[in-house]
Amino acid sequence: MKIRVFLLAVLVFISEGIFVEVFSGPLYKTDYILVPRFIMIFLVFLTVYGKKEMAIWYGFGLGIFYDVVYTEILGIYTFTLPLMVYLSSQLMKVLQVNLGIVSTVSLLAITVLEIIVFELNSLIGFASLSFIDFAKMRLLPSLILNLVFLILFGYLFAKWIKKWTVEEDF
Repeated sequence: MKIRVFLLAVLVFISEGIFVEVFSGPLYKTDYILVPRFIMIFLVFLTVYGKKEMAIWYGFGLGIFYDVVYTEILGIYTFTLPLMVYLSSQLMKVLQVNLGIVSTVSLLAITVLEIIVFELNSLIGFASLSFIDFAKMRLLPSLILNLVFLILFGYLFAKWIKKWTVEEDF
C-alpha cells in the first residue's frame, strides 16, 4: 500500500497543478475561479477506504508541500488538510460507507476547506472578495469541478485504495 498510495498521492498533487495551468481563469477570460481539490478528495477516500492515521500523515505532508509550492502563507494547508481528514473520519463513523456518501463527505470537506482558507486570507488581507462573491465566483464553480472529478475518478480511488490495503497490509 505504501508505495502505490504514495505514487497516487504524487500523481494527484501534480495533476492539481497541471489542471490550474491548463484551465486558469485569465487564460479563458472568465471571472470564475476553478480550484481543483483533488488532494482533499484523495485524502477523504484514503481515510474511508484505507487507514485514517495514514491519511492524516499524508494530509500533513501534502499540506506542507501545498503551502510551499502554491501559497504565500506557510501553515494554512499543513493544518487544515489533516483537520479535514480527522473531521471526515469522525463524520463517517455515523454515516454509511458507500461511494455516494463518501463523495458527498468529500465535497463537504472541500467546502469547509475553501471557507477556512478564504476566511484566513480575508483576515490577513489577501482576499478582497465579499463572502457572496467568493461563493458565486470560487466556491460553487470549484464544487462543480470537483464533483466532475469525483464522478470520473471516485470509483477508481475507492477500488484502488481498498485493493491496495488488502494486498499490502500484512
